[in-house]
Amino acid sequence: MGGGNEAPNLEITRRILELTGRDESLVRHVEDRPGHDRRYALDTSKLRALGWAPRHGFAEALEATVAWYRDRRDWWEPIKRGDYRRYYERQYGAHA
Repeated sequence: MGGGNEAPNLEITRRILELTGRDESLVRHVEDRPGHDRRYALDTSKLRALGWAPRHGFAEALEATVAWYRDRRDWWEPIKRGDYRRYYERQYGAHA
């Protein structure tokens, strides 16, 4: 068991939209692809055996993650604009 949480993707998506002040109309439902993973799960038992334990609950960590991205637009806007793709193509050219 990972952080001890289980939630449908749509529930998490709705929470992210709520935290960003965006409307749920942004959600687009698509047909499942063949072999679609129905569930993702982490087994943290080996980490826990070494003394690891999560320091934050899922809801708190999700809120902090959204806040990080909201406060650091300078980090992700160039990626969204395509600046990173142009850099990558310049650096790696035909190898990309």
